[in-house]
Amino acid sequence: MERRRFLKKSLTLLAEAGVLGGIATAAKTARAEPKGYDPSKHRYGMGIQIDKCIGCGKCVEACKEENNVPRDVAHFRTWVERYVIEQDGGVVVERVDPGSSGSHEPIPNENTVRTFFVPKLCNQCDNPPCVQVCPVGATFKTEDGVILVDADRCIGCRYCIQACPYGARYLNPLTDTADKCTFCYHRITKGLLPACVEVCPTQARIFGDIDSPASPLARFRRMNKLHVLKPSLNTEPKVQYADLDGEVR
Repeated sequence: MERRRFLKKSLTLLAEAGVLGGIATAAKTARAEPKGYDPSKHRYGMGIQIDKCIGCGKCVEACKEENNVPRDVAHFRTWVERYVIEQDGGVVVERVDPGSSGSHEPIPNENTVRTFFVPKLCNQCDNPPCVQVCPVGATFKTEDGVILVDADRCIGCRYCIQACPYGARYLNPLTDTADKCTFCYHRITKGLLPACVEVCPTQARIFGDIDSPASPLARFRRMNKLHVLKPSLNTEPKVQYADLDGEVR
């Protein structure tokens, strides 16, 4: 462990001096794209229909299983928040525990105006702050627009975790490296859906190629008034929401 800390500190110092920048840039494509897959022909995104989400947490469970995310409640690549809007203007936000039994719907009272669920995940930004702050080029954007982390290069400095305005990153306690949603990159490059999309019982999540008119995502974008989280930050997210309440941050 002492040797690992020494190496991480040394790499950080080298990166700050600009020594590793060229190496990181040259290695990006090789680290991201499997053989036989052409990323230039794709640009992936996700749509989420708020009024269809029932807060069942199946997406969270599927993601943990598919991507070996730690099973404790502190680590998620995707999660679901429950919003309770009250008559006095109050907003109560709770993270849904997918392991709990029974209904996830809150018990309404005389002060409750409405309740709804909001799935959240990495927004796969076109202008990603996490990529900009990584000192060793471990976090990078693929040609098809997905933000990935090279665990072999990551030094666990947490800069990207702090820079993400959506709280979508965490430090994996098993690897001591940054981790996040990848749209299940190992699946989508084989023509499969992300695990969270595949298991959603109400089809609240829609995945596809943004530039393809035949994609399910294209129809979703045509038929709905869309919103993104924290639009003032100009991160250009590729996760878009239909029927998003103004109280959601």
